[in-house]
Amino acid sequence: MAAVAIAGVDPITGVRTLENAREWLRAHLDEGAHPFNAIDADAARPVIESLRGLEPEPWSSAWLEVAERFAHRGDAAEREGRYAEARDAWWQAYQFGFVARFPTPVHPAKQAAYDRSREFFLRAVALDEPALERVAIPIDFGDREARSEVVFYVARPPAVSGPVPVAMVWGGIDMWKEESYIRTASLRARGVATIHIDMPGVGEAPVFAGVAAERMWDPVFEWIAASDLDESRVGAVGQSFGGYWSTKLAHTHRDKLRAAVNWGGGIHRTFQPEWQEKSRTASTYLMDLGPSRARIFGESTFEDYIARCPELSLLDQGVLDQHCCPLLLVNGKDDQQNDATDIHLALEHGDPKTARLFEGGHMGRGPVGPTVIDWLLARLGS
Repeated sequence: MAAVAIAGVDPITGVRTLENAREWLRAHLDEGAHPFNAIDADAARPVIESLRGLEPEPWSSAWLEVAERFAHRGDAAEREGRYAEARDAWWQAYQFGFVARFPTPVHPAKQAAYDRSREFFLRAVALDEPALERVAIPIDFGDREARSEVVFYVARPPAVSGPVPVAMVWGGIDMWKEESYIRTASLRARGVATIHIDMPGVGEAPVFAGVAAERMWDPVFEWIAASDLDESRVGAVGQSFGGYWSTKLAHTHRDKLRAAVNWGGGIHRTFQPEWQEKSRTASTYLMDLGPSRARIFGESTFEDYIARCPELSLLDQGVLDQHCCPLLLVNGKDDQQNDATDIHLALEHGDPKTARLFEGGHMGRGPVGPTVIDWLLARLGS
């Protein structure tokens, strides 16, 4: 299928000119849209206008310079006991550090920005009440993956006694466990603890994506069972590409989950080469996500990704025809990144499921978040 021509965008690779990229960045900043999720807009505008390029080194340097300025403010305010001011400064340091590694650390400059951004994040959330807990569980899966531990964050709701339900949350290719924390404040406000983890192949995940990568959640379920959280009321929410993994867990770990949500993830059609070729130049992307996508398999090129992608199909794996826990499938009906008709396919297999398509593109537009949260809370009994 031929790519749609967009002014200032290479029709083959989706690479933008610098001025086209500035237009994209300005629009997303004005809307408070990803990747500008909670950033200081006044501090971000000058960075956009002074950008020298989208290549990893100039990109990361421009954003990380501002991140370091906020970090300096946060450190000074914390030393002087001005904790609210320090928290805000550290949070902005994280926001700018996140953009500096965006979309993924495919270059040493972006890897350095990612490492630094996690430091900023942990300084910020240490000042929250209750403070976020970082958990690292040693593992040995005995295969090619290099990481030796499963890492996740645990955030508890304030002023709640007794075992509380818990929602495990993760994002996709470029939105990781740190970003999911701020997006789940409403869950904690309604008495639900949240666990934040990276999907396979990104962030600090211990395994690459593959047909058995869901095993990385086994230590998390074991940790929940031994904790003060209610292991009988566990939900899962996967956003964007991460929705794929919540759908798989809803089937493979149905005895561990009260409910699961696939918010914008693929199931089968999304992983076919024809769709991947089409979605590579989606107008919702700022940069070519070919290398970023390939990273989830431990690979480096778009061709590598296309070659591996079909193995993720839950239809071909036979997973869709298994029983599953209560499962909600939501997306925007005009999604250019993941094929929204995967929802229709899922409804034709296995147990009955709940589904809702919204207006708009990837992940939908309108009351998507409240719909997801209300549905999940009803199943968790919170």
